[in-house]
Parts: sequence; C-alpha cells; structure tokens
Amino acid sequence: MAAFRGDHLVFEDISFRLQPGDALVLVGRNGSGKTTLLRLVAGLMPRTAGDVLWEGQDALADLPAHGLRLAYLGHQDALKLGLTAAENLGLWARGPQPGRIAAVEAALEAVGLADLAHLPARMLSAGQRRRVSIARLLVSGAVLWLLDEPTTALDIASIERLGRLAAAHRAGGGMVMAATHLDLPLPDAAELSLS
Repeated sequence: MAAFRGDHLVFEDISFRLQPGDALVLVGRNGSGKTTLLRLVAGLMPRTAGDVLWEGQDALADLPAHGLRLAYLGHQDALKLGLTAAENLGLWARGPQPGRIAAVEAALEAVGLADLAHLPARMLSAGQRRRVSIARLLVSGAVLWLLDEPTTALDIASIERLGRLAAAHRAGGGMVMAATHLDLPLPDAAELSLS
C-alpha cells in the first residue's frame, strides 16, 4: 500500500495481515503516516496503490459494509457535547432497543463512568470524554478496532483498563490496530514501523 499527502509520498510498500485475536501497533515519528494508514484501512481516504482486503475481497468496494466491521477512534472524541454520555453511546449501539440500552450501561460500567451516564458530555473532563469514546468501541459490535492515539488524556489506570478491554476484545476474536506514542498494554502485538 502507498499513500501521498499532497505531493509528498508518506509511505509505500506497506503490507500486513491481521487475523482474529491479533493486534498491530504502528510506530514511527510524527508525520510518518500512522494516522494516514489507519484512515486508509477505514476507507476514510483514497489509497494511492495497493489493496485493503477482508477475507480475500476488496474491503473498500462496499464502504457501508466495511464500516460495520470496524470502529475508528481518532484524535477527536466524536461526541455530541449536548448529549449525555449514555445518549452519545446510544447513537453508536447496534441491535434491538432493549439490548442497546443494556450494552450502553455495560460499556459505561466497563470504562468506570456508570455514575456519570446522565451528564452531558460537555460537563465531562477530557479524560472522561475519552473514556466515553472508548466505550463507543464496546457498543459498536465491530470486529476491528482502529485506534489513533487512544491514550490521549487518559490516566494510568484508564490506560490499563483500555489494555484489559482490548485483551477481552482480542480473546473474543476481535482485532486491534493502534497508533500510539505511549506504551499501550497490548501483549503479543506485532509492530509495524513507519519511517
């Protein structure tokens, strides 16, 4: 795979494979293309060369179907500040209404925010908003988590909690692809260096 940013070649000849239970950590300096690669895999920007395959098929040929397979956690928390934490997650939860409500409650509990479910997102700290965004991964039902600097604004306990959530996701057959400058607890993760 290859990608340009304007006239600048960001990377070329990038190749990797993820299987159920795998994790891949993207490493490299600022501007090396970690975010670009995540956005390419998500189908959020066009690739210059190469393919993104899912079970041997062009993953980007049907973007709505591909979107259901993944959850993207970018630099921004993607929360509606006027909605409560629970309401924000309700927008992302899948399935019948009773199951979505239970999934939202379980996700907020998993990130330690059950007691703040009723607060508008604008009243939450930066770290709490990030934890709501992490809870969004849990309610999405997505197989592939694409994480771009997921530890932003998190304290040590929350980073460890994210590691446990990612481990449980992987144990259930999920996959994680993460770009981070901080140590993210992803045991046995492969590394892909972008320079």
